[in-house]
Amino acid sequence: MTSRASRRRTCAVVLAGGTGQRVGLAIPKQLLKIAGKSILEHTLCVFENAPDVDDVIVLMTADYTAEAEKIVAKAGLTKVTKVLAGGATRSETTSIAIRAVTESLGEGEDCNVLFHDAVRPLLSQRVVSECVGALERHQAVDVAIPSSDTIIVTRTHGDDGEFITEVPDRSRLRRGQTPQGFWLSTIRRAYELALADPAFEATDDCSVVIRYLPDVPVHVVLGDEYNMKVTQPVDVFIADKLFQLASHTAPAQSGENAYREGLEGRTLLVFGGAEGIGADIARLAGSYGARVFALDSATTGTRVENPDDVADALADAYTETGRIDYVVNTAGVLRTGRLNETDNDTIREATAVNYLAPVNIARASYKYLAESGGQLLLFTSSSYTRGRAEYSLYSSTEAAVVNLTQALAEEWAEDGIRVNCVNPERSATPTRTQAFRPESEGAGLCSESAARSSLDVLLAPMTGHVVDVRQQDPADRSAELSGFEQAIASVLSRQEIQEL
Repeated sequence: MTSRASRRRTCAVVLAGGTGQRVGLAIPKQLLKIAGKSILEHTLCVFENAPDVDDVIVLMTADYTAEAEKIVAKAGLTKVTKVLAGGATRSETTSIAIRAVTESLGEGEDCNVLFHDAVRPLLSQRVVSECVGALERHQAVDVAIPSSDTIIVTRTHGDDGEFITEVPDRSRLRRGQTPQGFWLSTIRRAYELALADPAFEATDDCSVVIRYLPDVPVHVVLGDEYNMKVTQPVDVFIADKLFQLASHTAPAQSGENAYREGLEGRTLLVFGGAEGIGADIARLAGSYGARVFALDSATTGTRVENPDDVADALADAYTETGRIDYVVNTAGVLRTGRLNETDNDTIREATAVNYLAPVNIARASYKYLAESGGQLLLFTSSSYTRGRAEYSLYSSTEAAVVNLTQALAEEWAEDGIRVNCVNPERSATPTRTQAFRPESEGAGLCSESAARSSLDVLLAPMTGHVVDVRQQDPADRSAELSGFEQAIASVLSRQEIQEL
């Protein structure tokens, strides 16, 4: 990678001028929330986290610039330097952006500009990086993927409808995406020529370069199937589900001192803390100086399904330490079998422990975590992605915990409370070994590894995420996949495991 000092500066321009009419909304579709955040915020976060992007300009629907500014401020997006009102057309909006970027530079300076649709929130860091890299050698860059569908060309014959006139060779057809990248000097010159043409009209910027600067080749970077544009109502559902299923990893701390700085003197309650992952979380956090309360029905008499027990445990910890920073719930029961053959007591237990307990813990923890700006950490399992035979109670309650996590993260964001959920790979814990026969050594995730990853989540600024924790396989090539490719691969892998 080219060093930051020597490379050309890159500005990302996020085009957010849509109105939401095709999605049937009264607000611009980029303000619609999916997975707890507006589509615009998801998109801006991609560029905020992109090492090759230096600053970001937002071109927003004119009546909603204040809303965009609030999103930027609340999310702490430091790379966003301007939020401007967009024009009536795509070309007008691009012209406004070109002027804004030009004004931000010194006399005679040039830079890279990436134009990206705000309603493509699933953009991967790989695509951003490859676009910037391509602009070191090319003046113009587009992003596209091969067409998996056969494309036809039609013509209308009066009232008889449409008829096929041509079937182009699919091997040469590509579906265009964004970002589209340019040297500023190149796209600026293309628009100067275009705006002098009375017949000019365009829906994308690469076509402007192709038409008015025909000697400038437009290089193509391979996009992602998941870099979808949220345009139709079904797109909203698909994007939301992809975000829900996507794998997230908590950034590991930089060393032992980082754990100590984040945990020393803090108060941590672990419900289900007497064994398994909960016990390891309590032990590790205590070793870094946290004041830990490991709670369990067998050792402390704390029944997570009893709201009074939960409230008393929190009140006692607060009275003793004067604060509560982190609340973790690892308690759960795994009951399998056909639903029609399951007795009422088993149904009540599974529902109470696996779902009502997280609800009780969340309600009782709220006032303490709001005071400290702390975090609630819940646990789910891979069963949340798909209901299957003889796991109806378990998988449905685990899915409910994921939805609870994402809802509370949004609901409590203004109160400074972070809410996340850990999804550990099958682990060698008492809950699992009681439900299944013991597995060979090393076959499951070590509970201590899951516990350390849980501490990473507690110390990270993230909220609303489902964090997958898996045993690392040296032959695993998942790191080469984009985030949403990993999500789909992860779901398929979980389903394969569930069928065993």
